Amino acid sequence: MNFRHITVLFVFLGTIISYSQETNAPKFGKGLFNLVGKDSTWSMKIAARMQFLSTNTWNKGDDDNWVDPEQNFLVRRARLKFNGFAYTPKLKYKLELGLSNRDISGASTYTGNAPRYILDAVIMWNFYENFELWVGQTKLPGNIERVISSGNLQQVDRSLVNSRFNIDRDQGIQLRHHFYVKNNFLIREKFAISQGEGRNITSGNLGGHQYTTRLELLPFGTFEGNGEYSGSDLQRETKPKLMLAATYDSNQNAVKTRSNQGSYMTNDTGFYETNINTFFLDAMFKYQGFSLMGEYVHRDAKDPIAKNSDGTLTGDEVQVGHGLNLQTGYLFRGNWEVSGRYTEINLDEAITGRNPETQYTLGFSKYIVGHKLKVQTDLSYLSVDGGSVRIMYRLQLDVHF
Repeated sequence: MNFRHITVLFVFLGTIISYSQETNAPKFGKGLFNLVGKDSTWSMKIAARMQFLSTNTWNKGDDDNWVDPEQNFLVRRARLKFNGFAYTPKLKYKLELGLSNRDISGASTYTGNAPRYILDAVIMWNFYENFELWVGQTKLPGNIERVISSGNLQQVDRSLVNSRFNIDRDQGIQLRHHFYVKNNFLIREKFAISQGEGRNITSGNLGGHQYTTRLELLPFGTFEGNGEYSGSDLQRETKPKLMLAATYDSNQNAVKTRSNQGSYMTNDTGFYETNINTFFLDAMFKYQGFSLMGEYVHRDAKDPIAKNSDGTLTGDEVQVGHGLNLQTGYLFRGNWEVSGRYTEINLDEAITGRNPETQYTLGFSKYIVGHKLKVQTDLSYLSVDGGSVRIMYRLQLDVHF
């Protein structure tokens, strides 16, 4: 996106904002403005969000003394969001653009050496009863912590389990369906076929394809305000609510070290390919301000060590192993929340050369307008078996218009 494109974007937004001044703008946190066509054949909600993050990190040296802290301040996320329907309310869409350095970094020859502005660009068609067909680029139906929006997290950011194992976004199609078994017992089924190399790929499919299946069980019915995919019990559920879910993902002839994430595994003939399988088991429980989220993940590969055509090693390997994340919190009446997280990462040492990691995190949050305006802080202690020890303190302001 060059200067001309940015100028056109802001002129467009300025024009709509000027128009919105003549109408009733939504309340804070409900979008900048909502537009509906005169003939009611389309709608568009436009929103913006920002996250400002400060981080301080202390590392323990070989002499058991703490070295001077590393300090960092950045715009963690800055995004524009567009969603609505086209022609009929059964045909919805979502477009989300990332503008911060962390949002657009990761350009390579396989993404046209261009910044990765597009996060989501997806059409969702409710074509028959409880069936929806999704087409485009968006999050795959993976682990619960990844599918929860970064703006709706209980702590400053996601856990190490997510950073090591998540399957993130990809381009392809998804089929989603839900039905009730008995009373309020809800079952959701989600299936996806995607390219298998992550978002914003512009040079074609280098490996095979990725197949994802997720099953969700909600025995006590739906959560208030879609709370199963939001951190903290801001709705203060009056009755216990529970979601149990499992995801199985198979990336055939994958060419990256973490399924559709990580770095490309190149060799003397082009790319090293192997089948990578990832299994997630997760749960969410909420009741009267108390919340509990748990995730277990296991990843394996047919042949995780990358090789050249003559059998010599390339130096790359698939990040196989397993992880566990447990997180809980309690929301007090003044919308102050205390939360705790335990995370354990066990990559296969013989293959990856990585020792087990354990992290403990204590978090505090003040929700001023729910997740739309909040201040969050947390303190983490990370230890690596036979290796380093690190303490990290973070403070973040989150604003959603």
